[in-house]
Amino acid sequence: MKKNLLTVLVLSSGLVLSACDNGGGGGSSSSTSSNTDVNNIANPVVGTPTTYALTDMSAAAAESVVMTYKMKGINGTEVQATSLVFTPKTAAPATGWPIVVWAHGTTGVADQCAPSRNVMNDSVKSMISKFLAEGYVVVAPDYEGLGEPTGTELHPFLNLKSEGYAITDAVVATHNWLGNKVSKKWVTVGHSQGGQAALGAAQYAERANLDYKGTVAVAPASQLSLILNAGQASVANAPFEKQIPVYASLDTFTALIAAGLRNPNPTLQYNQVFKMPTDQIAKNAESVCYDMLGKQFALAMGQYAAVNGSLKDYPRTTDTFMSLPIVKTFLEKDSQPLQVQVRTPVVIYQGGADTTVPQVATDALIGTAKAFGTQVNYITSPTWDHGSAYASNIDNIVFDVNTMLAK
Repeated sequence: MKKNLLTVLVLSSGLVLSACDNGGGGGSSSSTSSNTDVNNIANPVVGTPTTYALTDMSAAAAESVVMTYKMKGINGTEVQATSLVFTPKTAAPATGWPIVVWAHGTTGVADQCAPSRNVMNDSVKSMISKFLAEGYVVVAPDYEGLGEPTGTELHPFLNLKSEGYAITDAVVATHNWLGNKVSKKWVTVGHSQGGQAALGAAQYAERANLDYKGTVAVAPASQLSLILNAGQASVANAPFEKQIPVYASLDTFTALIAAGLRNPNPTLQYNQVFKMPTDQIAKNAESVCYDMLGKQFALAMGQYAAVNGSLKDYPRTTDTFMSLPIVKTFLEKDSQPLQVQVRTPVVIYQGGADTTVPQVATDALIGTAKAFGTQVNYITSPTWDHGSAYASNIDNIVFDVNTMLAK
């Protein structure tokens, strides 16, 4: 997810992300006043958390576990989800360790794509280690449908409320598990899809009924129609060698959206979104992760272009898929952050060289936020791309979190 306009919205937004909010008081004075759906799930931790050993965090963490917990799912029923939880080596202060949520980027919608089932990348490991060194517990949810025990629920990809509830309910479960070792203070940090999820956490922070202190979002996914259309236009007249990686990323992204929408809308069919026979590749979104799915789309395009000399008439998405009521609602509402006022602090980092989540999309997001009365500390650089906007600012993000939690 890192080169062409969407060679990473899907292929790169699938890396690492988190959440956001503003520093209100306890649960009743957190980020917004519109959400009164407070988490009252009994016994939210399922079983005993198990050791996470795929990445060695022993230098920074006293304990690294995978916690199965209960959350309110997208369909309004209680479901099980999984989250990584890391505890610091320092002794818990009298007031307890604050919690930092790390919201991950796009990995896919299938269970095998859950971060808790994979090795952590070096940048994420570095950031989590820094948070642990500061004396914070780090909670990193897989999101609803990723890695969940039944193996039957698809991840509702980029659904803001689902991501927000996955985060709030993971924090509640962590409180239940660690008791007075953790304080009521918490923040969320995220990049790409995680940045969008972090903003969802800010919107729904009141559900946790704790003390949400703020959000840091890096290159958060938003304005999805704009990104899809801009990706198309960016290579419309380019040779097929340049079109293929962009189109493959766009189609991967679209297939993940379709797969995620099939959680609350199981009657949605892939041939409503993709032309045949490409719809058969799109179906694989339910069983393979984003990187492999992108390769499958690219391979099929490459074979077509080798025979036909171009991608003219190649059967990609249907002409009207964005007008399908389910898809239209998702693009305009269900995936779009900051459509309500958030009163807790929000910091957003964005690069001008980002071709995954282009700055024009985040600029539009900032405009929406201002229209609803949300104040955002918007930090940009023309040289940051999708990856460096995060990797170059890890120390700054830790500073932001320290500032939020000091209040």
